[in-house]
Amino acid sequence: MLIQFVTAAGVLAVLTMVPGPDMAVVTKRAVASGRQDGLRTVGGITAGLLVWGVLTVAGLAAVLAASATAYTVVKLAGAGYLVFLGVQALVQSRRGRSRAPAAAVARPRGNPWRIGLVSNVLNPKIAVFYTGLLPTLAPTGIPPHTGMALLVVVHAALTAVWLGGYVLLLSKARSFFEKPAVRRGMDRVTGVVLIGFGVKVATAQP
Repeated sequence: MLIQFVTAAGVLAVLTMVPGPDMAVVTKRAVASGRQDGLRTVGGITAGLLVWGVLTVAGLAAVLAASATAYTVVKLAGAGYLVFLGVQALVQSRRGRSRAPAAAVARPRGNPWRIGLVSNVLNPKIAVFYTGLLPTLAPTGIPPHTGMALLVVVHAALTAVWLGGYVLLLSKARSFFEKPAVRRGMDRVTGVVLIGFGVKVATAQP
């Protein structure tokens, strides 16, 4: 059972480190607002994973994964939210041209924890991932629900550590990112990336 658990944790670690919408959302917030807001965003994302974990163990996520209509509704809502965040970043980059440096580094609107939570909860791929992959990774020798719940906690912990470390790394170079020209460039890049992920989510198949 221990070998199975270590193998499952390794798979989850690799999947956690693959860049995706969560990293783009964290990048946008950490660069714009600093370490504290970046870590709050990570906290919201981690909470979103736990929400999906509870739904998975309860069997509700399987319903979403099996229902084309439910999947499409959540998928389009999540895609729309990512596009909204991306457009917001692009608009902020254009406004930064005419602002004084002190105003250009003002915090963006919105609660960072809620932004992280919503962006993750509206990602139907997590439901498909949890219902399709977790059962195959759950260690034998313990009840399946217990095994999946344990892996959800591991995945959430890995996500918090990985994205939290990424935020701390970004904070080390905060003085560089606070330069107006760099900020505008980062807003544009993250805006385009978020919109790209939104389009990808909207066109993805279950």
